[in-house]
Amino acid sequence: MKIFGLVGWSGSGKTTLVAKLVPELIGRGYTVSTMKHTHHNFDIDKPGKDSFEHRTAGATEVLLTGSSRWALLHENRGAPEPSINDLLARMEDVDLVLIEGFKSHGHQKMEVHRPEVGKPMLAPDDPSVVAVASDTDLGDVDVPVLPLDDVHAIADFIINHVGLMKPEAKDGAA
Repeated sequence: MKIFGLVGWSGSGKTTLVAKLVPELIGRGYTVSTMKHTHHNFDIDKPGKDSFEHRTAGATEVLLTGSSRWALLHENRGAPEPSINDLLARMEDVDLVLIEGFKSHGHQKMEVHRPEVGKPMLAPDDPSVVAVASDTDLGDVDVPVLPLDDVHAIADFIINHVGLMKPEAKDGAA
């Protein structure tokens, strides 16, 4: 399973890019999953639901399932946040996991940078940033810079960079 990250400051367009990359890559025959890191406390459950009651009663994990999807809610209960590798180990094997966030982890990533956000580029100080996607000419940058609106070119870069096999080659056909 290959992994590749997308990082950048809040408001730079990471989520929008991931939402465009997933169907682009799936359309090319790859299986894709995503992982999103947030620094904020989040909750996908709500009061009044049975799963919420199970969780607030103290369950370490609550698994919700239905005909369309299932989700596993795991409460850290004061334990440290799991490592990215521990989380990846829980995921089903796919061709590519796109990771949004996890800026400080050493996996290879593309920075999504928009100068109008008013934050400095990450790439100059982070050797794990192997490319930048931007909607502005950034001048002299030491890594490839791709147009943020060219999802096809960004997908090509990721496929080549992580060394994904062509989908037909995975089955031994090519």
